[in-house]
Amino acid sequence: MAYATASTTSRIDFLTRIRAASTGLFEAWIRHRMYRDTLNQLNTLSDRELQDLGLSRSGLQRAAWESANQGE
Repeated sequence: MAYATASTTSRIDFLTRIRAASTGLFEAWIRHRMYRDTLNQLNTLSDRELQDLGLSRSGLQRAAWESANQGE
């Protein structure tokens, strides 16, 4: 009986680890998508609009990365 319990427990542990890994990958994918969308939107702005926001073209990737990873 103890063997069946250990087998069931290890199976549940395995599924829990798989679920945690897939959740982590999904969250990373969402953050990357937010980064890419933000960067694309910032790239559509004119230099004047970027200047009004206090940004330069060279800092767009950093600004998009910080925006996508905000709250971590």
